[in-house]
Amino acid sequence: MVKKVLQSGFELNGVGPNILLQHVDHTAPFIFKNEIDTSAPNRAYLAKLIFYKKNLKQLQHISLSDYFTICCSAHWATAGTYVPTNVDNQIREGLWNHAQIQNHIEKMTTTTIDSRKWDYSPVTNRKVDNLSTHEGTWLSVAIGNWCALKKYKKAILQEQVENEILSEIKKEEDLLLHLREKRDHINFLKTTALLAHNLGDLDRVMDQWELDQEDPFRKKIYKLGHKLNDHYSEVLVFAGEVNKEFCAQENHRHMSLRQPKCLRRSADFLVPIGPFMDDWGETLGKSKKLTLEEKAEIVIALYDGYKRQDLSFGYIRAFRGIMNTLPNQFQSLEPHISYDLFAEIKKSKFFLQHKIEKVDFETDYKLKLEKFKSLKTHFSF
Repeated sequence: MVKKVLQSGFELNGVGPNILLQHVDHTAPFIFKNEIDTSAPNRAYLAKLIFYKKNLKQLQHISLSDYFTICCSAHWATAGTYVPTNVDNQIREGLWNHAQIQNHIEKMTTTTIDSRKWDYSPVTNRKVDNLSTHEGTWLSVAIGNWCALKKYKKAILQEQVENEILSEIKKEEDLLLHLREKRDHINFLKTTALLAHNLGDLDRVMDQWELDQEDPFRKKIYKLGHKLNDHYSEVLVFAGEVNKEFCAQENHRHMSLRQPKCLRRSADFLVPIGPFMDDWGETLGKSKKLTLEEKAEIVIALYDGYKRQDLSFGYIRAFRGIMNTLPNQFQSLEPHISYDLFAEIKKSKFFLQHKIEKVDFETDYKLKLEKFKSLKTHFSF
């Protein structure tokens, strides 16, 4: 990659910040169209993206720590969208090994710690209570930060980041235990999907940094969703097993949903946690921001996604949600779908299964969770 030196003296060897802003606008245009109140607490990262998009010349004067903040802001803004920005490796490792890092590591560490409090609620639908996949994004940055602080022997800052990571894991563990105590089956299932994503991000970055397998901190936090650990409840391993059994096949990269660009028009259209997508489907079906033709385009994408992942149910539930809002259900979309495809969908298992009521679908999942037996622990829901 060709290196570029900005007017500030910062040697840029990653995606240009102006290009990065274009990527954000491409996948989350609603951020720049006053849909979100960026003056609310902990949303300054969104306001910063808007400022720089309006003042591109200012980008010539940014430093390494400024660029790191812009990359984090862009990734937080898009991590819940259909096409997240591709700066993962930069904020997890690349920028922490930059030639100028010694002059910026303290400020970047402060940004990392502060970013745990950034309000991501306007830019994702994949959340339960105070948890989303954004915590995985944060954990991946934080552990990269921790590894850099260890490398550069910044012990005090390293301990601060370590405590934040431990606090985050404890928060996620506590949420699982709370939902189990409340007998909230559906949100427990959703949370297992979030936890698998988040702990997976944490593990991947430790591997990426080739953190010594004998490192005490690694031993304390590695593979928590897979292996029992004396520092944590068995619920973490149980959650990993539950996710694999019920949700893993549902929460993939949603490649088919990248096709209907209309889904990027509003934060309301961001995809939720599968397979529980009925309400999201109803949101799409009721929306006046979408034409009937665009709703047909979404249905085609859902059917295409189902054919790629025919053991999952989320897209079927979203289809049902949309159908519940249309005056003549599927017939309402006939003018906007080709004859052969319309006939194919109507004869498909996808169409047959969408007739199952939401309450029956979710009751089935609740009963299955109650009966689920852990292979690694004596834990149960």
